[in-house]
Amino acid sequence: MKRTFAILLFCVATVLPCPAEQVYEHDLVIYGGSSAGVVAAVQAKRMGHSAVIVCPDKHLGGLSSGGLGATDSGDRGVIGGISREFYHRIWLHYQKPESWKWMQSPDRSMGAQGGRGFHDEEQTAWVFAPSAAEGVFEDFVRENALPVFRGRYLDRENGVKKNGANIVSITMKSGETFRGKMFLDATYEGDLLAAAGVSYTVGRESNAQYDETLNGIQTAGAVSHQFTGIVDPYVEKGNPASGLLPFVNPDAGGEDGQADKKVQAYCYRMCLTNVPENALPFTKPENYRELDYELFLRSVEAGQRVFMIMSTMPDRKTDCNNCSAVSTDFIGANYNYPEASDEERLQIEKAHRDWQHGLLWTLQNHPRVPEDIRKRYAGWGLAKDESVDTGHWGHKIYVREGRRMVSDFVHTENHCRRMIPVERPVGFGSYQMDSHNCQRHVATLPDGTVTVRNEGDIQISPGGAYPIDFGSIVPKKAECVNLVVPVCVSSSHIAYGSIRMEPVFMVLAQSAATAACLAIDGNTAVQDVPYEKLAERLKADRQVIEYRLNPPRYPKGKVRDLPGIVRDDSSPDTVKIGAWRKSSACGGFVEEGYLTDEDKELKAPKSVRYSLPVTEAGTYEVRISYSPQQNRASNTLVEVHTADGVKAIRIDQRKEPPMDGIFLSLGEFPFAAGNVTVEIKSDHADGYVIADAVQLLKK
Repeated sequence: MKRTFAILLFCVATVLPCPAEQVYEHDLVIYGGSSAGVVAAVQAKRMGHSAVIVCPDKHLGGLSSGGLGATDSGDRGVIGGISREFYHRIWLHYQKPESWKWMQSPDRSMGAQGGRGFHDEEQTAWVFAPSAAEGVFEDFVRENALPVFRGRYLDRENGVKKNGANIVSITMKSGETFRGKMFLDATYEGDLLAAAGVSYTVGRESNAQYDETLNGIQTAGAVSHQFTGIVDPYVEKGNPASGLLPFVNPDAGGEDGQADKKVQAYCYRMCLTNVPENALPFTKPENYRELDYELFLRSVEAGQRVFMIMSTMPDRKTDCNNCSAVSTDFIGANYNYPEASDEERLQIEKAHRDWQHGLLWTLQNHPRVPEDIRKRYAGWGLAKDESVDTGHWGHKIYVREGRRMVSDFVHTENHCRRMIPVERPVGFGSYQMDSHNCQRHVATLPDGTVTVRNEGDIQISPGGAYPIDFGSIVPKKAECVNLVVPVCVSSSHIAYGSIRMEPVFMVLAQSAATAACLAIDGNTAVQDVPYEKLAERLKADRQVIEYRLNPPRYPKGKVRDLPGIVRDDSSPDTVKIGAWRKSSACGGFVEEGYLTDEDKELKAPKSVRYSLPVTEAGTYEVRISYSPQQNRASNTLVEVHTADGVKAIRIDQRKEPPMDGIFLSLGEFPFAAGNVTVEIKSDHADGYVIADAVQLLKK
């Protein structure tokens, strides 16, 4: 209780206005103390411009120093510039013997994630304690003599002064005013862009809005972090009149793909340890209410056995994240957060801490939790030597998604999949399109059984790195000409699920600050900065804006939109003979994966036979798609059944297909009206045979 009171007292104190009335002027004014805010300030200073960080935060670094120590990095080859420098400095930190206070070997109990590694051969570290990250951000500030005004909250009602589309100044609740030539919103919530009158959205768009497949309500696709058995949704089991359990909705609120205003769940990324002298035990909260954890207990009784992702870090510490049906995500408790007042946000943050505190106590102590599970989690507590002035909880709640800017360019699922090209790259993303669950709702199974289901979780890989356009980080010119937004970028909900990674925020922040400085130098609107000049500077500063792209990864169902007649392995008239395995390990395929025989002995003949309807006799081009690798067959047999007979063709599946990296033309063939057959065979192949799709084009 004392710990919780201390946190709340500190937070309230930072919100209350101070009597100061002073004006400060800098070239670049940054609102927000996130990792993006620090990187942007460093870049501006390195380009010879003055910069200031103004933020509600006491601690710099946002989630990177707030508990998210297991970096979701995706393809690390696209992380460059100051972002990569940050991870190199983390590596340097852990080269010092004094950085290891406790045992160096990670504890891999409780299903802790292994294999990430504390460092790599390129002298970068991707797993680290919050204090290590915060130290690096403070070093950046100190080395560059950057002024930082902490505990300052923007007056969101009246604090932004504009002259037309130009921001002149921003004023804090403290009364302090910051004038600048350019401004940068580095908050996770998008507070400055909203106060400046820039268009934005909150929640999930419909699939139809941007021609996507993974946006909006997602019940059918929400298969991960799902209940493993039947969980009664009512306070009194089997009695609807008793009401629903807390945070369970009566239904999903609409059809799959339909828009809503729900926000994916938040949590605190907890830094735990089981080192006895450093672990702060979880005591039973004074405001504990068992009903709040009834859903959790029922999920345990229904078979849930994994409760957190415990990513191991140095000194036997962890970064704990949500996992399974009921975990650290406080699903449904954050809908108002993006646009809530500062005081309301403090209440929502406290509710999240209370939820997680009660969850850990329940997991470790409740008699309805099996004894073997209680023993597995016993002894784990918040690390005493981390976040010492915020009750050992991270200083920042994990705002996975707040406001998102809506600009002239909106990054969508189709850009993540590389189906639509990007003309002005300022950075890359590569992580999976990842939305945590947005709600819990009552569902009726086909046999009439009523249960609880989670909704909204989507984890789909884009199939490789993808470029992010300059247009994603600048507003519409008519709305604001001197603001850049590297965090709450212009993107759809599901695309943001991939972009929203800390390394990407730092990459985009460096690019945004570069554009802002070039706009100052050229006395132009930031939207009018010549891309060639921007790209030249970004390359000089080791940003990655050119990268070998994998072929587009078409989503399920979109293959039908390709020209001509297309059949893939999931088509009902496709016949598979022998044992084939579905895979998506390598890029270069349509829809969600390809078939591979993976039979080095090649004892049993295998084939995939595609049937394509031809309504008009004539000449057609036949194309075939596959995912190339060096372990593929160089002599895969393809048989095309034409009007003149069967044509046997051997193709080299080790070579990249020349048409968009997906399709290889087998030539032009005469076909009579009827069903055309194209068959891929494993006969005498000298490697793995891949079957993905066939395309038929009328000539």
